[in-house]
Amino acid sequence: MAVPQRIPVRFEDVFPHGAYVLGVEPANDFDKVKAGVADAQERDKITGVLVWAVRVMDADPNARAGSAEVKVKIAAAVQPVPPEPLAGTVLRPVEFDGLTVTPYVNMNGSKPRQGLALRATGLRPVGATGRRVADGRAAA
Repeated sequence: MAVPQRIPVRFEDVFPHGAYVLGVEPANDFDKVKAGVADAQERDKITGVLVWAVRVMDADPNARAGSAEVKVKIAAAVQPVPPEPLAGTVLRPVEFDGLTVTPYVNMNGSKPRQGLALRATGLRPVGATGRRVADGRAAA
């Protein structure tokens, strides 16, 4: 039995209380940054497409203050567009399609720690139906 590196998970299992987009930015390839490469944006190892980091606030009221913000990486040719905010607020509720987790061990610091890297194939407003492309627009 082969265990995939990226393990598929349901959005509801990772964010049972929902999630809000805080921002979207290019994901840096730290090896390229250290080497001084002009285009230091990360590329997906499988497809070669640009990778974007979606900063997300976990809506779980029990999430620790330091861990309530996470990043979900999305490989897309263009920067994903977050959903519109809820009327009268700055909150942008979001759901992720094709969500996966990749376990890793963080060796930085005084002792190793386990972590989970989150990736998705796309994002969409909460409650939206139908297939979505990575930038959040409805697929044609």
